[in-house]
Amino acid sequence: MAPKPEVFIDLHLVLIRDGKILMGERRNNGFGAGQYHVPAGHLEPDETIIDGIIREAREETGISIRAEDLELAHVMHFHGSSDRLSLFFTARHWTGEIENPEPEKCAGWHWLPLDTLPANTIAYAKTAVGHIQAGECLGLFGWEV
Repeated sequence: MAPKPEVFIDLHLVLIRDGKILMGERRNNGFGAGQYHVPAGHLEPDETIIDGIIREAREETGISIRAEDLELAHVMHFHGSSDRLSLFFTARHWTGEIENPEPEKCAGWHWLPLDTLPANTIAYAKTAVGHIQAGECLGLFGWEV
């Protein structure tokens, strides 16, 4: 019997306001330094996906989101150096002002035009945002199809 695949769960927050999406420029990390990405992180042990995305929102942007204001917008199976199940959430409402509590990891948060993301946007995030805009809730990235 083949071994079960080890799949990591990534959590992404897609905040959209007035035709713009919140993205930060990553820095001082092993993946995507100098590229734009939505607030994101990974699921911790003994944590629900809802608790995880609420925690990531607070840690990365300083905002608070209630569970009832979250919506799972897209699921992407990412295949690369490791298999990842990437969950993209949107939020109808949040409280607090966007700040940068982790300046060592993010050069700053910016509201960027949703229809013209920068060329240096992390590819799988750009793909997922396109799927979300098209109303597609499921996608693949990095798989030969």
